[in-house]
Amino acid sequence: MKKISYNNMELKELEDFFVSIDEKKFRAEQLFVGLHNKNYFDLDEFTNISKELKLKLEDYGNINKSEIFKVFKSKLDKTRKYLIKLNDGNIIESVYMEYSSHNTICISSQVGCKMGCTFCASTKQKFVRNLEPSELLNQIYLIQKDVGKRISNIVLMGIGEPLDNYDNVIKFIRLISNKKGYNISIRNITLSTCGIVPKIYELADENLPINITISLHNPFDNERKQIMPIGNRYSIGDIIKATKYYFQKTGRRISFEYTLIEGENDSYIHAKELRRILRGLNCHVNLIPLNKIKEFNKNSSNKESINKFKSYLDDFGITTTIRTSLGQDIDGACGQLRAAHNFN
Repeated sequence: MKKISYNNMELKELEDFFVSIDEKKFRAEQLFVGLHNKNYFDLDEFTNISKELKLKLEDYGNINKSEIFKVFKSKLDKTRKYLIKLNDGNIIESVYMEYSSHNTICISSQVGCKMGCTFCASTKQKFVRNLEPSELLNQIYLIQKDVGKRISNIVLMGIGEPLDNYDNVIKFIRLISNKKGYNISIRNITLSTCGIVPKIYELADENLPINITISLHNPFDNERKQIMPIGNRYSIGDIIKATKYYFQKTGRRISFEYTLIEGENDSYIHAKELRRILRGLNCHVNLIPLNKIKEFNKNSSNKESINKFKSYLDDFGITTTIRTSLGQDIDGACGQLRAAHNFN
């Protein structure tokens, strides 16, 4: 029989399990707090659990562990890129970014990616499997321990499409925001998706009002399909309709990521179409200079073109910012993450 992983279980699941093995419910909370508040990785670290109970727990299950395999530190800023080794030997990437007022960790949700976006390194690695909730959590717990600072913001923008691993990602969000665990604010969690429309509706009904950002990158369906195959399944109109529903249910402003590619999507016509499709939506557009990967032979729009595109959107009344790409010298910027150790 396959052993259960205790750090994959919500508190209610742990309580039910403890009762099923003739243990008190409060013991389940002790285990939960140790795993998610104190961030213990081993039963031996628990001083409030008896040796007998530890042996019993080892018979039934385990704590699913990951480890830091390698750390790359940027020379340009305080960004760190982590290769995280999972217990089956697969490697994923996570990025720690530090700002003046807060820090953010960008975590992966899958080993590899199925989505096939042409400009993104994450999809160049063959999809292997979904990450378990504990493997999402471990990225945060390991990196927090390494940097010696509590993580204040989480973005699910690493390797993989979070909504393609829906159940595990939802469970992760519930675990990381549990008041008896890590207790991060739901409002400090952002999920980026290429636009799996049915899951956006489902997420809206979860009563978990996290921030969502849509990887749009082109306002024309026929052009978007060329760089994002997901466009063959869901139109931009479908995505916009879903985001309006998400806003109605959660009250959370929608963000749109727009990677600027020289001569491809940086014209006035593209800006004008963006205005049309976003009209009436409480949203924000985040412009991203293309971060180079070897498999995509295109260039980023230059600084002048990026500023001009932003001015178009500003004139149209669309709230717009230009993202500062951190960690470019360690391939830690947007679109550059892959399981590099396995890939090369």
